[in-house]
Amino acid sequence: MGEHLALAGIDSHFQTKVGDNFERMVSSIRLGLERSDAVILCGGLGPTQDDITREAIAEVMGVVLVRHPEIGDRIRAMFTARGREMSDNNLRQADVPEGATVIPQMPGTAPGLLCPVNGKVLYAVPGVPHEMREMLIGTVIPDLQKRAGLAAVIRSRVLRTWGHSESGLAEMLAGRIDELDVLGNPTLAFQASGIEGIKVRITAKAGSAQEAESILADEEARLRGIIGDLVFGVDDDSMESVVIDMLRERGLSLGVAESLTGGLMGARFTSVPGASDVFRGGIVSYASDVKFSLLGVPQGPVVSANAAKAMAEGARRALRADVALATTGVAGPAEQEGQPVGTVFLGLAMDGVSEAQRVQLPGDRQRIRQYAVISAVNLLRRRLMQN
Repeated sequence: MGEHLALAGIDSHFQTKVGDNFERMVSSIRLGLERSDAVILCGGLGPTQDDITREAIAEVMGVVLVRHPEIGDRIRAMFTARGREMSDNNLRQADVPEGATVIPQMPGTAPGLLCPVNGKVLYAVPGVPHEMREMLIGTVIPDLQKRAGLAAVIRSRVLRTWGHSESGLAEMLAGRIDELDVLGNPTLAFQASGIEGIKVRITAKAGSAQEAESILADEEARLRGIIGDLVFGVDDDSMESVVIDMLRERGLSLGVAESLTGGLMGARFTSVPGASDVFRGGIVSYASDVKFSLLGVPQGPVVSANAAKAMAEGARRALRADVALATTGVAGPAEQEGQPVGTVFLGLAMDGVSEAQRVQLPGDRQRIRQYAVISAVNLLRRRLMQN
């Protein structure tokens, strides 16, 4: 919500979290209206007893709740379309504070509300993310922009990076950040996204969409010149979608062999639409004897560079792929073969050559496994960039 407001040029000065308590909700809403021109409430519009946002709004407005039969009919139709019987408490969602307007977007059973309060405005949207997003984009933001008389066009672009910390990126970009602090437009923001890396968001304000896009393109080029191939994609790109595209462009097929990641890498590749023309499949060789018998890994330590290379070579042969990736390592809870938790070996077989890379990954068992996947895919991305 905050991101969409910022991109629309609307300042969000305060964020308040309040529990499902009538008195505290009323107090928080009144405080919000005292210090702001508009307040957006998210959540508490459902059918259960703790969904009391409507009642709190009515109290602040000094009005009663009025049941709208047409909303009740619409809710009932949604249940019928799903082959379910509606319980009567769902009709609570058809209660609207007198004088309020129902937001036309209604992807779920809870309608959103637009409520005038003494020259100010109060919006209420459901807490379900996709329902909230549809109402925010469809009604709330356009209404706020109209009320504020905003005419500027604001656009953003997100550079997706992997391989450096947020503080490290900020240090690399410190000089450019100082320049932009003086210029004021565009602006940069960092967002740590866990296993998805660090996002660098560029936001530009201009008189037209074309001018804003031009500013974004110029700034992207400047940033890429500074941080180079740490940038793996833009906006909605994922590491695996970028690598699938790179393989497709080169006419190469891919297979994987996984030990500690247990199929996570294959799952990420197959989540990319159209990946079937590139991705041949995966072998989850979790047990050591499966590595030996199925992939041809030599007898010996399986948490090693040699094992990772042999796994990749075995996957390439077994799956008849041009390129193969492999993961083996220690996700925990205890060390294995003398290797500490977080030790991972990444294998890559490509162009008749196999290699392995050792990485030491942080976090608990699940994070180590997820980091191992994206580290392996990034290894392939970097090699493909060299071809």
